[in-house]
Amino acid sequence: MKNRNLSTTITIIERLGTLFTERFHIEVPSPDTDLLESGILDSFQFVELLLQLEQRFNLRIKIDDIDLEDLRTLARIARLVTASGGVTNPSATQPSSGAAG
Repeated sequence: MKNRNLSTTITIIERLGTLFTERFHIEVPSPDTDLLESGILDSFQFVELLLQLEQRFNLRIKIDDIDLEDLRTLARIARLVTASGGVTNPSATQPSSGAAG
C-alpha cells in the first residue's frame, strides 16, 4: 500500500508540474520548492491554481478550509489532492478540449 501511495503522489507531482508549465509557463525547480516564498506564485496565480486543482483533480476546495501550508510546494499539494480523494486517473487530470457540452 505504501508503494501505491508513493506512486500516486509522484504521478500527481508530475501532473502538477505539467499544470505549472502549461498554465503559468513556470518550471518548478523541485517538488519541495516553496512556491510562495520563492515568488513563483503571485496572488492571481494562486487563485488560478485553486481553480485548476478543482478542475484537473475533481476537488472541491472551500475557501474556509484553505491552509496556505498545504499549498506551498508541489509535494504538499500532491498530499492535499491525495487526502482529498482527488482523481488520479491520468486521462481525468487532463484539461478537456473541444466544445463545451
